[in-house]
Order: sequence, then structure tokens, then C-alpha cells
Amino acid sequence: MPLRGAWTGNRGILHEGQEIVRFHAHEHWLTCALRFKDRWHEQWQPRHFTWLYFHDEAVSFAAGHRPCAECRRASYNAFRAAWADGLGVDVPAAKELDHQLHGERIVRGTHRRRLHPMPWSALPDGAFVQRRSGPALVLGSSLVTWGPHGYGTAAARPPRGHATVITPPALVAVLAAGYPVQIDDGAREARHAIIAHPRDPVIARVPS
Repeated sequence: MPLRGAWTGNRGILHEGQEIVRFHAHEHWLTCALRFKDRWHEQWQPRHFTWLYFHDEAVSFAAGHRPCAECRRASYNAFRAAWADGLGVDVPAAKELDHQLHGERIVRGTHRRRLHPMPWSALPDGAFVQRRSGPALVLGSSLVTWGPHGYGTAAARPPRGHATVITPPALVAVLAAGYPVQIDDGAREARHAIIAHPRDPVIARVPS
């Protein structure tokens, strides 16, 4: 993809040579800072985890990743506090986070992603849904499409009914509890386009 990533990600050693051969290697799916203590690692190194990249943090949540406790300690602590608040539990350990998320993001015994029906009215900003046209971000009263070139078009969010949600339910609860998820500015630009032209059709094209 030509898209620039705001974060790196880690779900273990997924490659052999320069070929991806597995979907994940363990339950610990992390979102990491692009730069940390001036460490430097090349991609595709033997016996080293495979570098993944995310356009923004909302995309990483949709993929089922959480903040790293080492390179993103403040975000990790805020995430755990929001998890406890949103799910009504004690502040969890990393293993508890990862185990629950793993059960929510893929169907046990497969590499198939789980999708979750949820009411439109219950979805916070930063959640991703699956529509016939592809994935879209929930942002206020709008849905913003996302693809290989980033955020593209915005449409009105349905006022009722159920959505097919990509973001795992625990992460939806974290977002609803107020975790300050990072969302690329392109999504807000798309939303502002339909707010600025309320008499136009509900879909507005925004340049990539």
C-alpha cells in the first residue's frame, strides 16, 4: 500500500524469507510507536517479529490490536483504565486483555475474523463497521469509508438498526469509555465535507 502508517504493529513472527506464511504467532497483538529509544530494525529479519503498519490507531483497534506497554506506557495505562470502566471490571493484566481480545477477533481454531452485530446507537467514535461497500469508520453522525488510499467518502450514519462491527466488542467498550483513540485527519475532513454541504447528496467525495 502507498499509505503511510502512523503506528507499527506486532503479532509475532509471520514471515519466512520475505513471504507471510501465518496470520499470527501468539495472542499478544500490539500497536507500537514508530520510533522508540532510537532502536532500529529491518523488516524480514530471521527469528524477529514481522513489522506491521497501521494508518491510524482506530484501524489498529479494528484489527484487534492494543497499545504496547513498553513503548506506549501512558496509552497502555489509559487503555487499561478505560477497559475497566467500559467493561465494569478490575484493571486487567496484559494477559487478560490479550486472551479476551483473541477470542473476540477470530473464530476459534481458524484464521477467520469475527464480526459482531451491535446497535448503531451504541457505537462510539473510532469503531469500524463492515458495509457492502467495505469498511467504514464511525465518526459522530457520519460513516467514513476506508481503503488502501485511506479515508475517502462520508455518508450519514443510520439512526437505528444494527451494524456489523469489525472492531472487537471489548475495544468498542474502551472507546465508549473515553479512550482518546488517534484518528487520521482525513476522516474528519470527509465528515466536515458533508456537514458543510447539507443540501448535497449524503455522500461527498474528498480527495485522497
